[in-house]
Amino acid sequence: MIFPDECKTVGSADEKPAGEKIYFLSRYLVRRTDSGHEVWAVEPEQGTTMLREIQSSHLIAGAADLCMYPEKVNLHNRTDLIRRALATGKRCTVFTGFDEHRTFVCDPSEEGIITIHVYDAEPPRPNLAHIIRSLEETGLFGECNVRFCYHITDIRKTDAEAYPCRAAGFSRTIDNDRLRGDETVAGCLTARQVLAECYGEDTAFSVIDICPANQVAREPFIARCCRSERTGTGIHNGYFGAVVHWGATPRTIADAVFAVCDGWQEQKTCQESEQK
Repeated sequence: MIFPDECKTVGSADEKPAGEKIYFLSRYLVRRTDSGHEVWAVEPEQGTTMLREIQSSHLIAGAADLCMYPEKVNLHNRTDLIRRALATGKRCTVFTGFDEHRTFVCDPSEEGIITIHVYDAEPPRPNLAHIIRSLEETGLFGECNVRFCYHITDIRKTDAEAYPCRAAGFSRTIDNDRLRGDETVAGCLTARQVLAECYGEDTAFSVIDICPANQVAREPFIARCCRSERTGTGIHNGYFGAVVHWGATPRTIADAVFAVCDGWQEQKTCQESEQK
């Protein structure tokens, strides 16, 4: 797959105001021809000028193999561009950004894309999942070549008699109602501790575990939990990933995603070295 790291290396050669000279940063040219657009790899001559002669060039994709993507897109969301390029059915797809810059993907492949499994719960709002989706749309994780697979537990399906928090809109909750002592409760370790402190250790509550971090079954992962002592990146219940607090900020969540990507790549590198 050929996918330029930055759009600044991709030049548009539809017109030639400077003749055959190219901008010194250009390494690829998207060129319009009578039969359609082509993509060329170019190497400018050494020098100190802004515009330089072409030292060498070769065709990457001709008009028959190329799709000019019809919509403007976020050029920084690299995983999204790979998916879009695969869907065109062409060897090469040229994309135009909202700022009119261009990039392209040639011979697109999903090999090397990291899938991070996101574990969250609702109601109320599955905040971890929503924040990751919002950050992904900005292209923040573009250089990570990452995609996300969401596992969101609907705690309403537990058919419990009581739930953790009134914020979720349930009619009976641990923080708002006095319980009998023998109900089935949807909760976690924190809920167990609250119940023990309010009703004593010998009550007959049956607790259905709804903690997202305890639902992890794939790696790498990022999961939400209300226990600060469980947060961090590493091995959790035998799986590599990160646990973030229930109230984690977008910055904290973004840092956790980067940490998981870096840690997962390190693990793969170590495994490959051991196999050699």
